[in-house]
Amino acid sequence: MAASAADVINLDLEDSVAPDDKPQARRNIIEAIGDIDWGAKHLSVRINGLDTPYWYRDVVDLLENASDRLDQIMIPKVGNAADIYAVDALVTAVEIAKGRERKIGFEVIIESAAGIAHVEEIAAASPRMQVMSLGAADFAASMGMQTTGIGGTQENYYMVHEGQKYWPDPWHWAQAAIVAACRTHGVLPVDGPFGDFSDDDGFVAQARRSATLGMVGKWAIHPKQVALANEVFTPSEAQVAEAREILAAMEQAKRDGAGATVYKGRLVDIASIKQAEVIVRQAEMISA
Repeated sequence: MAASAADVINLDLEDSVAPDDKPQARRNIIEAIGDIDWGAKHLSVRINGLDTPYWYRDVVDLLENASDRLDQIMIPKVGNAADIYAVDALVTAVEIAKGRERKIGFEVIIESAAGIAHVEEIAAASPRMQVMSLGAADFAASMGMQTTGIGGTQENYYMVHEGQKYWPDPWHWAQAAIVAACRTHGVLPVDGPFGDFSDDDGFVAQARRSATLGMVGKWAIHPKQVALANEVFTPSEAQVAEAREILAAMEQAKRDGAGATVYKGRLVDIASIKQAEVIVRQAEMISA
């Protein structure tokens, strides 16, 4: 993980750890945070959900014993702003008691009907909030969806037109709600896991839809998914060149006293500047 091309590393204490193994998993992670050279990666730990007896010990043990190299805590199955307040209060108390100089950030996963219903209040719940993702599997279970897949196209979620089947995106509306809440409150929206790691085309298709909606990255649950995600969410040279050309065209339009102009046969105006600036800013941040 430390040697990979991933930008963010999430060490897990939740679903991948059996209940009897959680104390040892905490010790392993605390040791790894301090002993492994993580380079410039953003380092996160997913704690257990607030509906379990494990989460408070996750927080206390991590912040009392792990080095300041820890950047972030991932909070799963968040249902409302009160969940964030509870974790924030505990984190703040331990930080003060231990004199930790680096403040811990929060990433949350929307995994329930309650979470998506309260998505905006969750995004605004704490200044520690940095990232929000959709956890498709638990979300599907909470919603009563008839599926066992984790993200991607669902076989029975289709339309028929002139005898042909067409598969729309069952996660689109939830992802759009997350993006809107995040962009309103200065939080980064990140696409969640894609369970079928043997389906590269399916992973890329979902990642491209998410990038188009405004998400800034995607989870990788298998090493080979890292390169796929980086390729999708890194603007191509052609995209960046076109964005810069649009900005140049609009600068010329302003010098000419016009509020809009034509670029490659299509109208560009002030809104086009904002769109182009997003792409250029992404490219500049990545190159830096």
